[in-house]
Amino acid sequence: MKLSTLIDSVLIVASIALLPGIGDAQTATNNSGEPITINSNNLFTHSTNVSYLKPFDAAFLAYQGNLKAQGISSGSALISQYQTGNVTALYVVKAAVNAKNLPAQALNDKGYLNAVQSQLTSFDNTSHLSY
Repeated sequence: MKLSTLIDSVLIVASIALLPGIGDAQTATNNSGEPITINSNNLFTHSTNVSYLKPFDAAFLAYQGNLKAQGISSGSALISQYQTGNVTALYVVKAAVNAKNLPAQALNDKGYLNAVQSQLTSFDNTSHLSY
């Protein structure tokens, strides 16, 4: 195994293992520039601040097969469909909204959609790694 492949593998495994403890709360700003707190542990609240599932988690839900009921394939089939353009970040986010894992506002959040797309691309880039 190449050293660079080994390093990539270690970084991916470490990222996945450490993800639950990293960034439980993130700071963002609303339209008026006031800071708001986004806490992924409180997805659906009745406040005016909208909390989202982290983009990695939304993409990983699809990858793990948790969005199959919404028409999203899992694992290598998801990667293949993403590569051919049959699955997009918007499609994954719509499925997560329909599965009640995300609020509908996520569909209009370009930054969020771009982040989910980046995660899907990273799955595509790491699909050649063997563990």
